[in-house]
Amino acid sequence: MTFEPKILGFLCNWCSYAGADLAGVSRIQYPPNMRVIRVMCSGRVDPVFIFKALLTGIDGVFVLGCHPGDCHYLEGNYEAEKKFMMVQKFLNMVDFDKRVRLDWVSASEGKRFAEVVTEFIESIREQGPSPLSGENMDQELFNNLKAMENSVSSDRIRALVGRQRKITEVENEYGERVPIDEFNNIFDKAIHDEFVRQRILLSLSSKVLSVKDLAAELKLDPSEILENMLTLKSRGEIDYQSIDGNTPLYMRI
Repeated sequence: MTFEPKILGFLCNWCSYAGADLAGVSRIQYPPNMRVIRVMCSGRVDPVFIFKALLTGIDGVFVLGCHPGDCHYLEGNYEAEKKFMMVQKFLNMVDFDKRVRLDWVSASEGKRFAEVVTEFIESIREQGPSPLSGENMDQELFNNLKAMENSVSSDRIRALVGRQRKITEVENEYGERVPIDEFNNIFDKAIHDEFVRQRILLSLSSKVLSVKDLAAELKLDPSEILENMLTLKSRGEIDYQSIDGNTPLYMRI
């Protein structure tokens, strides 16, 4: 049986959706695998939407917006690009980043729309079905993506994405500006830490575990687990449940 990818496409109303319309009116052929959700702007695509789609077993997610400089809302597509880069950083940790793509199509580019959609569908076809589809779902991957979905909703990650341009491009009142390399280092660490914390919370949702248990389950150093657990405890998200000999056991609150 030939594998036919299931693709979810988020298309901005003013450009890429109009480009799709033009492709249809012009009878330009392309694979019918993509189901479309029309949004007013590509910047409106919350990263949570992408993770929710992947968690349902969708084989690939495509976000299409206006070309940079042509956004109906001036900078909406730049916001989309920042969010997408953050999503890619998360997905790269589990080698899943090739199943999502961001691209630009104008209202007059019906042919280009068909070309980029066809190319993406073919790339997903080569990768094969999502490991989260079918009866033999990859549970560890599911847990990782669920942790990522929760991570992109965190105030810390949203604040860094939302303020990136202001922090790196605009001087503050003291004439200071954070170099982009320095910002990226801070951002990468924040992404990693938030992911680890959300994985800890997922594990503690169903059982009581020690630091050593969590380190073995998540394949991380116990010192890193402990550091992030202390942060979660200070947030009031986890607490001690009991002591097993000399070993504290933790639970999610």
